[in-house]
Amino acid sequence: MVIRKSLSLVTVCAPMLLLAQAAGGRFDGSWTTNMSCEASTHMPAYTWTFVSTIANGSFHGQHGEEGGPGYLVIDGTIGADGSAKLHAKGTVQAGKAGFVTQLKGNKYDYYIEAKFTDTSGMGKRDEGAGILGRPCSFEFTKQTDTNTTSPAGSTPPADAAPPPTPPQA
Repeated sequence: MVIRKSLSLVTVCAPMLLLAQAAGGRFDGSWTTNMSCEASTHMPAYTWTFVSTIANGSFHGQHGEEGGPGYLVIDGTIGADGSAKLHAKGTVQAGKAGFVTQLKGNKYDYYIEAKFTDTSGMGKRDEGAGILGRPCSFEFTKQTDTNTTSPAGSTPPADAAPPPTPPQA
């Protein structure tokens, strides 16, 4: 009886696990994250670009060294439909930290509402009531092998520069 219930549970759950893995695998890979934040009363505008990874539907990105100025880590899960609520936390880089970050020892955290497709994504910082957060936008681009050098003997892209002409004797 116990074995029959266990087999029934496995039969019901196995397809759901496979679906979850397939959905996660759809986004898996190395991604470039571009983060842009507008200027605020206490901080200048800035843009950061860094590499992030998605594995089994889990997003992880990091800028800077842990605990150092300008450190940021972003983690979260991406749903099968590409929607995500990512959590960002870090340490203020420079400038006059606002009242809230002063209370927290120049540390901050917030959430990012994001949406991913197979090759790109967009996100926006949750600004709360607008009192504690400033507008920040995120662009995610999945890295592909097309950015690498072509193997020997392959045809170069149409817009590639022609090979140098050997000197005439």
